[in-house]
Amino acid sequence: MFNKLEPDSLNENVFNLIDKEWFLLTAGNIENFNTMTASWGGLGILWNRRVAICFVRPTRYTYNFMEESDHFTMSFFHDPAARSILNYCGKYSGRDVNKIEVTGLLPIKSQRDTVYFEQADLILECRKIYSDLIKPEAFLDNKIEKHYPLKDYHRMYIGEIVECLVKEV
Repeated sequence: MFNKLEPDSLNENVFNLIDKEWFLLTAGNIENFNTMTASWGGLGILWNRRVAICFVRPTRYTYNFMEESDHFTMSFFHDPAARSILNYCGKYSGRDVNKIEVTGLLPIKSQRDTVYFEQADLILECRKIYSDLIKPEAFLDNKIEKHYPLKDYHRMYIGEIVECLVKEV
């Protein structure tokens, strides 16, 4: 159902993938995980590695899963019909509802015991290699502060892409 692909072979517009299509950020193992919709992040090269960068506010239920896990996944959906899943997973917390049951997402256990979803078109499985809290004193543009009216600054996670999977067509 999925084929392995070298990250260098991706022909995706990452700005479209992350900002327009969004993704599900998932951490934990198949027995205990959470997923959330995200639209802030990036893909690139850092420390001579192919990396994915994502951001999670400490107030999000997924935050503790990210903190406790060595790996995380980013699941991308090209099908516009998946937008309702992404909307739901962004609006509701896993503390309060079973997002998997409500949305009909089908979780798959990866070789590294992380979770991705059968309905996704592109999966990036990442091994955490760095994290840090966003520090407001480091903002060089004071307009950034408007994104934090509650002073709940994101934690940035950088993950080395250890597996890239694309859905067979």
